[in-house]
Amino acid sequence: MTAPARLADIATQAGVSEATVSRVLNGRPGVAATTRQSVLAALDVLGYERPVRLRLRSAGLVGLITPGLDNPIFPALAQVVGQALTRQGYTPVLATQTPGGSTEDELTEMLVERGVSGIIFVSGLHADTTADMDRYDRLRAKGVPFVLVDGFAPGVRAPFISADDRGAMQLAVTHLASLGHTRIGLAVGPRRFVPVLRKIEGFRLALQEQLGIPPESSAELIEHSLYTLEGGQAAAATLMDRGCTAVVCASDMMALGAIRAARHRGLEVPDDISVVGFDDSPLIAFTDPPLTTVRKPVQAMGQASVRALLEETGDSHSASAPDRPRAPVHGEFVFMPELVVRGSTASGPGGRPGDTPRP
Repeated sequence: MTAPARLADIATQAGVSEATVSRVLNGRPGVAATTRQSVLAALDVLGYERPVRLRLRSAGLVGLITPGLDNPIFPALAQVVGQALTRQGYTPVLATQTPGGSTEDELTEMLVERGVSGIIFVSGLHADTTADMDRYDRLRAKGVPFVLVDGFAPGVRAPFISADDRGAMQLAVTHLASLGHTRIGLAVGPRRFVPVLRKIEGFRLALQEQLGIPPESSAELIEHSLYTLEGGQAAAATLMDRGCTAVVCASDMMALGAIRAARHRGLEVPDDISVVGFDDSPLIAFTDPPLTTVRKPVQAMGQASVRALLEETGDSHSASAPDRPRAPVHGEFVFMPELVVRGSTASGPGGRPGDTPRP
């Protein structure tokens, strides 16, 4: 160990007795598997190296291909997936796409050449309606199991893990409509992506249900841009020009851009315009103002992607019943987000029932 491990510190971190810690470190029997795992996790958290006899032997490498890490939601998901893989004895390999860097196909080829046990794709080409999906058939033909997160292609035989983008937009619009907003805009990414199309569908349905705006009349309330702060700023500026008093954004980064656009016009959030994000990225609760957002179920989605991959590899006994592995299940598993109301939304011009309308 890099430093002597104090039993008291480890016991406190793990919530067990010092005697239990001693039994785990010395490899003695009589300790429940969950308790043993808590002690090992405490060692990791406190920065101690595990004794050699307690170190896991890797069951293999698993690739995780993500877009660039500028958006905090991708590192957050990568952390959940990495932890879940490590608990099952696998070693995660993070492969990140960056502008001008390696493509998804190049990263996939690199991982396959290294003999990975499987690959998890996050917001990849499977989400792009203009992309050739045959690449996934070719990967399956090589015997490499894979799981696809955030996106859906009906012709691809694989497990898909998705957030309910339609439901997310209905949560956001219903919240804003309840505050009295009648002119609500949507700042969203490029049209060719499946999550974008689904968000638009949910947004239009919610406008019709909450405000009586038919889908064919909502085109000017939707603005496509990039999933960046600058993209959100540009889209929000256009929507404000069109009279929107509230803007729903397809990512928290875009929402921060929308707040910047409002401030550049001398407007206050939420007094003059309300902003809703999507993801609930780490630290987003500490922005100024704290951002109202639709929380993406990252923990559940990350863990589900690992379970699905284990079933694809035939190693599902390590995550489920030990007597018989379950057969892989192909199709889409959809996880419902939740609305987190903070300080970036307030009453619109119409106000809520019983509210005094703002001038």
